[in-house]
Amino acid sequence: MAYDDLRGFLEVLDREGQLLRITEEVKPEPDIAAAANAAPRLGDAAPALYFDNISGFTNARIAMNVHGSWANHALALGLPKETGTKEQVEEFIRRWAEFPVRPEWREHPLWAQNTQDGDDVDIFEVLPLIRLNDGDGGFYIDKAAVVSKDPEDPENSGKQNVGIYRIEVKGRRRLALQPVPVHDIAQHLRKAEERGEDLPVAIAVGNDPVISIVASTPMRYDENEYELAGALRGAPAPIAAAPLTGLPVPWGSEVVIEGVIESREREVEGPFGEFTGHYSGGRSMPVIRIDKISYRSDPVFEHLYLGMPWTEIDYLMAANTCAPLYEQLTRDFPEVQAVNATYTHGLVVIVSTKKRYGGFAKAVGMRVLTTPHGMGYAATVIVVDEDVDPFNLPQVMWALSTKMNPAGDLITIPNLSVMELGPQANTPGIVDKLIIDATTPVRPDHRGNYGNAVRDLPEMAEWLTRLRQLAATR
Repeated sequence: MAYDDLRGFLEVLDREGQLLRITEEVKPEPDIAAAANAAPRLGDAAPALYFDNISGFTNARIAMNVHGSWANHALALGLPKETGTKEQVEEFIRRWAEFPVRPEWREHPLWAQNTQDGDDVDIFEVLPLIRLNDGDGGFYIDKAAVVSKDPEDPENSGKQNVGIYRIEVKGRRRLALQPVPVHDIAQHLRKAEERGEDLPVAIAVGNDPVISIVASTPMRYDENEYELAGALRGAPAPIAAAPLTGLPVPWGSEVVIEGVIESREREVEGPFGEFTGHYSGGRSMPVIRIDKISYRSDPVFEHLYLGMPWTEIDYLMAANTCAPLYEQLTRDFPEVQAVNATYTHGLVVIVSTKKRYGGFAKAVGMRVLTTPHGMGYAATVIVVDEDVDPFNLPQVMWALSTKMNPAGDLITIPNLSVMELGPQANTPGIVDKLIIDATTPVRPDHRGNYGNAVRDLPEMAEWLTRLRQLAATR
């Protein structure tokens, strides 16, 4: 099922028992963030949360934890909510093979009902802003799709970008943006500033669930996120032209904010509780001047809690990190069987692979570190045999326990890049990375004694099915 807007998805979540409406009056702080912090602790079928009775606000509507469980993530992709993690990743990879699917331009976007322009812009009148963690330095927008174009090649739709970035609200028409250097918008901004120009941007808040997924997917620079959205939806993604900048934005967004990143302007923003489970410090970041806001009547503000995993972001940036890594690795190494990059946005990546010859697994690990995602994120790579399921942690721990010999299977590579939020780095943005080879040695590597492995009994699969059927009928 393809959703055209957030509200349509919330209705489906409600019908499927995956939306919890909080009808009693709550405080904007700390109640809403605390509830979103707690929701994923309910497990892999945790519901989304919807608040519409918020003390101090009139007609405010806030949705939290929309992608915050495997059940919700499955429904976002139009799958049964019981679909397992590995199966969702496999389906994501299958749909990726349909990429690209061109988007569909539509008239009369849903966000065009109301507008604020120029000096009349006041973001505080449009969005019910709240802080998420006690140590946050201000209000943030953290689940918006930020749209920009390559200023040197603006007609190339492949080089446009739709990404999720942290945005601090600095004033009624002033924002601060955190562009991580490995992300496309940082390259757009660099090119604009080299030309002495501001960079136009459009910020779409409250989007259909697939837009949020593709906006957080580590795609190549020349790949179009809307074309991936079409492949995942099974139908073209509906888009419309933002009225001030002309940038393509989702047709069904709740709010569209337009303006420019001001060339060579920087302000301190932060600190902020991050997806790493730690606070960042205050940093000097680019500044956005808001020139226009378009919005639906009584917009739904979709927010995302960040903190100690697992939180919503760990579900949102899970399958969509595994899939491009798998696609990139199998181009060079068709022996790769599966990739699990679901842990803290792929700071740890687990790869299962067949092997051509001794040392092959280590080469696969090094290739992970040189992918577009791996260069900025992957800090530890664990490589296991093809008969080890990387999504099954007991099996991975067995491989580490019995296959890995620290004398030759721990490869440390010094002084590689990592995103600056990585708290393990002594120098922000630089870290030593680790490859752990937990595979069975093959010729000409003759280390260890692995001649007689115990395999599953031939009848095991049949009995597994029978036991599941018996358990279901108890």
